[in-house]
Amino acid sequence: MNGAPLDGLRVLEFGQIAAGPFAGSLLADLGADVVKIERRGEGDGMRLWPPLMGEQDDDRYSGNFASVNRNKRSIALDLKDAADRDTVLDLVRHSDVVVENYRAGVLDRLGLGYDALAEVNPAVVYCSISGYGQTGPYARHGAFDVTVQAVSGLMSVTGEADGEPVKCGVPVGDFVAGLYAAYTITAAVRRASQTGVGAHIDCSMLGTLLGISALQTSEYFGTGRDPGRLGSAHPRNAPYRAFRAADKSFVVAAGNSDLWRRFCDVVGMAELVDDPRYLTQELRARNQDALTADVDGRLRSRDAADWLAAFEDAGVPCAPINTFSEILADPHVEAMNLVRPLPLPNGVATSGVAFPVAVSGHTAEMGAPPRLDEHHDEVLKEWIHEHPRA
Repeated sequence: MNGAPLDGLRVLEFGQIAAGPFAGSLLADLGADVVKIERRGEGDGMRLWPPLMGEQDDDRYSGNFASVNRNKRSIALDLKDAADRDTVLDLVRHSDVVVENYRAGVLDRLGLGYDALAEVNPAVVYCSISGYGQTGPYARHGAFDVTVQAVSGLMSVTGEADGEPVKCGVPVGDFVAGLYAAYTITAAVRRASQTGVGAHIDCSMLGTLLGISALQTSEYFGTGRDPGRLGSAHPRNAPYRAFRAADKSFVVAAGNSDLWRRFCDVVGMAELVDDPRYLTQELRARNQDALTADVDGRLRSRDAADWLAAFEDAGVPCAPINTFSEILADPHVEAMNLVRPLPLPNGVATSGVAFPVAVSGHTAEMGAPPRLDEHHDEVLKEWIHEHPRA
């Protein structure tokens, strides 16, 4: 991807399943040369995750794996083998970035931790993604997305008020950590280019989930009380939630007093504007259960599409509650050019969601994900022999 923002950046990714591979995919989408180091014979465990696409059982390819490993190259090595470790060290000498999401301490024991690699390449930016970070009493605990969603407090505010805590349907622990990692890597690479000194980035799923929970943690710090579950409602705004229409639910976000007046006009209940329970945003949020009960019967009298059209005409933010099949076929998503063909290495043609942020002068490609060890000789030749870094 000549001219891409990260063109020329060399990244070694020791990534498995989601968090590390997602961070690598973000860098690859912006033009970095990301080489995925996989276990010899097995590869990344996500290669076995369905949907497995292809006609031949021995040549089917994982759509899940493809979604976070496009635009990469693959080398398979045995990190316990001395010769293969030497190969890794040769590659590190000519790398800018190393991304890994092994359990804390694993690569150190193999002689491939940050201190060892910084001796080989003092400018390398080494990003460790883990459940709980590299230090502290939980550092060596295993972690999956659901366990970190639970321990971080995220599940305590997700779900209906009178129901059990639930995890987010998207693995936010993995993907938020990947986002923070990629963002911090680019900052550290810039500093390394100026100083010649790299960095060890300690990026934890726990820390990054707390990082995006700023509104909830600030509520606790300010009140001394734990935030609770509100379903689709908002703790400081109303009406700002899902409502039930005659046929299905939809969402309205009347997030200020002007929008509240418009909401009341649309539902034909102008008398609510002057109701003392709803005179301010704070009062509407405090009394939102009563507010919801007041408008419930009216909203159930028409289909969701009718209400959405009426609220849209009145300038009140609103939205259908889409399935993924609905939003992926939406004309607005088409206009944004988000869904594009994604070729698989076994010849199957599928689709994927492209890098979702537009950057002038660069169009992120949807290059095929690699077969296991597909680029072994190619990468060694290019990185070490033909185009070594000084």
